Amino acid sequence: MKQLILASSSEFRQELLRKLKLPFSSVSPDIDETPQNDESAIQLVERLAIQKAKAGAMMVDPADALVIGSDQVAVIDGQIVGKPLTTEKAIEQLKAASGKSITFYTGLCVFDKQTQKFASLVEPFTVHFKNLSEAQISSYVDKEQPLWCAGSFKSEGLGIALFEKLEGDDPNSLVGLPLIKLIELLKAFNFHVL
Repeated sequence: MKQLILASSSEFRQELLRKLKLPFSSVSPDIDETPQNDESAIQLVERLAIQKAKAGAMMVDPADALVIGSDQVAVIDGQIVGKPLTTEKAIEQLKAASGKSITFYTGLCVFDKQTQKFASLVEPFTVHFKNLSEAQISSYVDKEQPLWCAGSFKSEGLGIALFEKLEGDDPNSLVGLPLIKLIELLKAFNFHVL
C-alpha cells in the first residue's frame, strides 16, 4: 500500500484525516501563498493545493507516497479573505461577514510521487452568517482566538454560534479537508479507504 503524506502543518487538517483511520505522516511545505494577478479564488486554492502536494512530495523519502495538499480561502463581497493572523483583522473579517452568505473554496490535490501524476479539485461550501453585534464578534474572537482560520472562525467549535445555516456537500471542507472528495481522489490512484 502506498504511504499517505499530508502536506500540511494544520492540526485541523490532521484531525480530519485521522477520521479515515489510515496511517499517515505530515510535512510542512513552505510555499508562497500570494495570489497572482487576476487569479480567482478557485484558481488560487487549486494552484496552492497542487503546489503544496508537489512540495510535500519533495520532502519525503518513499517513492510510493501519495501526497495530499489542501488550501482554503473565503470570499466576502468578491474579495479573497485568508487567515486574519491578528485579533483586529479577525474582528474586521467577521464584521464584513455579518448578515451575509460567504463562500469558502477548498482546493484539494493528491499527488503520486512515483508517477508524478496528480488529481485536483475545488470544493465550495457556503456559510450563512447571522447578523452579529460588535459585542458578539469581540466576545467570539476573544473566546476562540480564530487567528489561523480563513474567515476568522472555527465551525467545529464555538464558531457554529455565528451561523444561520451551512450549505455544502461535505462539512469537513469548511474545516479545510473535504473528506468525501479526498476518498474519491485516492480511489483514482487505486488507494481504497475501506
